[in-house]
Amino acid sequence: MTSHRRLRVDELRQLAHDLVLSRAELALYGWDRGAVARQVAAGRWAAHGQQTVALHTAPLGVEGLRWRALWGTGRRIAALDGVTALQVAGLTGYQDDRVHVSVVHNAHVPAVEGVTLHKVVRRVERELAVSGMPRTVPAVAAVRAAHWAVSDRQAALLLVMPVQQRLVTGLQLMAATRAVRGRTRRAFIPTVARDIADGAQSLGELDFATMCRARGLPAPTKQVVRRLGWGRAYLDAAWEDIGLVVEIDGSQHQWGLAPTDDQFRQNALVISGDRVLRMTLMGLRLDSERFMDQVCAAHAALSRRRAS
Repeated sequence: MTSHRRLRVDELRQLAHDLVLSRAELALYGWDRGAVARQVAAGRWAAHGQQTVALHTAPLGVEGLRWRALWGTGRRIAALDGVTALQVAGLTGYQDDRVHVSVVHNAHVPAVEGVTLHKVVRRVERELAVSGMPRTVPAVAAVRAAHWAVSDRQAALLLVMPVQQRLVTGLQLMAATRAVRGRTRRAFIPTVARDIADGAQSLGELDFATMCRARGLPAPTKQVVRRLGWGRAYLDAAWEDIGLVVEIDGSQHQWGLAPTDDQFRQNALVISGDRVLRMTLMGLRLDSERFMDQVCAAHAALSRRRAS
């Protein structure tokens, strides 16, 4: 539906998204292609691709680039996804200047400079945000970002950061791994999501015991109870005969006062004569061999000391 009158430029600026509008919106506000072309020719506005017009001639800002990506690929079918959708939702501390957009696999869309286009098999139920820029909700965006990541380490980071920053809960993340079926990391991503959500609290200790057997180490004692100055402490795994303790930290160790409590406990163990090795459950997933090298080296060194 076309506006009854052509809106003034100052009115357009109030309605624009980061001072950019689509040609369809401009037409709705009374600006046909000829009127827009005259503004561009006069050097007051600038066209960016086929569908986007900036009400200025400076480079587009981050939000403007995202709208350009949506309009250029087709706003009715495209959505910001993956890292970009997470950034719109508030993710900080992760750098990716590309604009990630998803469309369903049978959509025919043009290539847009600076846009990384992903074709998904289908849209899952309630995956799109109900307000703001067309984008996937954080849980779905995180799982898709993990599937599209260049490495397992990057995938794990893109799963854990949205939970740490309260953009999504661990349970929502686990539900999204069941709904979103990517082409890569089909076992890794659900496993990491369960670790983040602590869906199986003993998972790290169980995996660690298996790794010890594979390295020829004697089985450690699990869930050892120690009496420390302020009370009892439960240790994940220990070889008490040589004074070696291994702690596998799930995500619950990262919240609130848990890191401080862990540090006091570790200090008390060291003072009492134990050697303590720590690793996050995520680290155990991503680089278990490197950690097990350290465990084997510590076990060998303490065994030699005990024998001497």
